[in-house]
Amino acid sequence: MKLPASDWTERRGLTALIAALDGKARFVGGAVRDSLLGVAVKDVDIATPLLPEDVMARLEAASIKVIPTGIDHGTVTAVLPDGPVEITTLRRDVSTDGRRATVAFSDDWQEDAARRDFTINALFADPETLEIFDYFGGLEDLEQRRIRFIGSAAERIAEDHLRIMRYFRFLARFGLHELDADAYRACVDAAPKLELLSRERVAEELLKLLATDDPCLAVNKMLDGNIFDHIIARTDPQAAAILRRLVSREQAHAITPAAIRRLVALLPKNADQAAAIAKSLKLSRKLQRAILDRVLEATGRETPIAIATDIRVLAYRTGVEAARDIALLFADDQALSGLLARLEDWQPPLFPLTGGDLIARGLKPGPIVARTLASIEQAWIDNGFPDEEWLTEYVEGLDFSPPT
Repeated sequence: MKLPASDWTERRGLTALIAALDGKARFVGGAVRDSLLGVAVKDVDIATPLLPEDVMARLEAASIKVIPTGIDHGTVTAVLPDGPVEITTLRRDVSTDGRRATVAFSDDWQEDAARRDFTINALFADPETLEIFDYFGGLEDLEQRRIRFIGSAAERIAEDHLRIMRYFRFLARFGLHELDADAYRACVDAAPKLELLSRERVAEELLKLLATDDPCLAVNKMLDGNIFDHIIARTDPQAAAILRRLVSREQAHAITPAAIRRLVALLPKNADQAAAIAKSLKLSRKLQRAILDRVLEATGRETPIAIATDIRVLAYRTGVEAARDIALLFADDQALSGLLARLEDWQPPLFPLTGGDLIARGLKPGPIVARTLASIEQAWIDNGFPDEEWLTEYVEGLDFSPPT
């Protein structure tokens, strides 16, 4: 079987790169897998039996810019006109502890394939003939959309505990059928090991999983296996149903998936608990704030976004993106379409008045300025963000003279 010709195989500079490696190179991993699935390829990876220092010397001799991005582990990056290409020397594991591996370089293609996680990620392709090399049945698994570990699932996970998260992410992205029983059991059994990993690595994989088109099958299986107990400690009791409704709404309204929006669906609707979980995942302060804004809206009202006029006020306070997320998450079915319509092509206006304007009109400087400004802004909001002419008339009707 051959790899179908694609735009990425014709990248400028790629032919010169392969020639510099004297043909001792194969495409590997995601680019091969995604091409076979007809999915757009973003990153191109090359494997080679050449040692990294040799690879760098050859590329430099061919006037190809090369960066030693991970040379200790065998990886360098060639900077080509159409984007970077990672080149990694074939490897075999010497020792692993679930968090990191000690590797030795190899010249055996199958030995390198054997240390990879899933069969669909261990496919190689010759850059010149496009012939595919499949050592572990990856082509059949890809055709069946089956996510299967290479060899023993338990052994692969013991080598790198993050493979639990990767398993469910690939299931969400490519899986069409029920889980491989051995793989699922190995993930459930090893789930406590996720607590040994850095929260940043776990969070990164979780957000990638949630950003897939439809993560519901994968998330439901993770919930069934209590895997989230070792990731975010506590989920909403109705997490599966909330996520399913959210994904259905996104699809119905052609809204791009957003990982943070979907994470909020899973989190308990308690501001303190949600904030603690976001912090425990070591998310950026911006993402922590985004999560809290959305959860607070769910808990801060008896009936979140009960009327359509609320949504633009909410967007003014939190931003259009947050308001849209809150509507998708918490609005009732009858109100949702109208809420989304009110946000479409709408940008929150800028409040045109400042404290200095009030002082210029005779208001005495001090705390009263901020209070008065907030009161005027609230009136402006309550009246639907009217124009400056309305605001001028409203302010002119106020008495700023000091009390006698």
